[in-house]
Amino acid sequence: MKKLTAILLIMVMVLSLTACGSKPAAETPAASNESNEAAAPAAEEKPVIGVTIYKYDDNFMSFVRRAIDTAAGDKATLEMNDSQNSQATQNDQVDTMISKGAKALAINLVDPQAASTIITKAQAADLPVIFFNKEPDASVLNGYDKAWYVGTTSSESGIIQGEMMAKMWTDNPTWDRNGDGIVQYVLIKGEPGHPDAEARTKYAIDTLVEKGLKVEELELQTGMWDSVKGKELMDAWIAKHGDAIELVICNNDGMALGAIQSLNASGYFDNGKYMPVFGVDAIPDALEQIKEGKMAGTVLNDAKNQGKATFDLAYNVAMGKDPLDGTTWKLDENKAVRVPYVAVTIDNISFAEEAYK
Repeated sequence: MKKLTAILLIMVMVLSLTACGSKPAAETPAASNESNEAAAPAAEEKPVIGVTIYKYDDNFMSFVRRAIDTAAGDKATLEMNDSQNSQATQNDQVDTMISKGAKALAINLVDPQAASTIITKAQAADLPVIFFNKEPDASVLNGYDKAWYVGTTSSESGIIQGEMMAKMWTDNPTWDRNGDGIVQYVLIKGEPGHPDAEARTKYAIDTLVEKGLKVEELELQTGMWDSVKGKELMDAWIAKHGDAIELVICNNDGMALGAIQSLNASGYFDNGKYMPVFGVDAIPDALEQIKEGKMAGTVLNDAKNQGKATFDLAYNVAMGKDPLDGTTWKLDENKAVRVPYVAVTIDNISFAEEAYK
């Protein structure tokens, strides 16, 4: 009996010690979790930014789109949309992006006149909106305190193109084939009514005249920013005017590439037969044509920095910050970030190539 009592007493003591020892062990993990939570704050939720591009197959806008995507990295979720050159489609896409919980909108308008419609939608949802590449009217932009623009000064590209053409024409007297001292030119214009198309057309010619050159317009028609249309126009003009054409001016590189394709087929750039062609954008395909001696010059429309600035502003406002927070961008009096143009010829081709790396 004494043995049984002793055994029972030992068992009670062991159980008691085990229970006492288990208490700190149970508390230790809880204390550890609290410590970890204090040391590692919750990850910041990525904002959703709704983006529309007026059409994906526009050469230049494809590079702006890539730059936006690169700038976003893992900082934000992009809802990217191809508006397929339809303003009605873009309007529907904006509605969908708002319904999906976008915290900011980045809009490359199909029609600049539709900016007020987009702003009405954004304002109803209390959402900030960054327009880019196609500039809304300043009064529309200023009518909403959460709207801004990223792009260029439209007149600047025309002026730079005009200055470049004037200098190269003067430096190459053989370009004046008939020796009459007059620049006989054809001009392939972008989309009628587009601020860039109107400004590039006007200021390129005005600058040629201001530089002291006499000019004669043989043809001016729209190529709608499209390579195929640029080729079709050039085909028709070569058939009509032949070697009377002395200079080809294009509002963008896409149309210039189409014109070069037509000129190639007509025997230019071979056996000393040359036609100076000028564009705007400095896209990689155009830079290759400059290196091959088939394009005289272009104007760098900085897709990389336009895309980066668009994302930077959209991300900041999506996070509830000032649009310029932590950036080097500056807003002008029209609430716009202006990315400068740069003339590009064979002499500084490497500078333009860096813009696409």
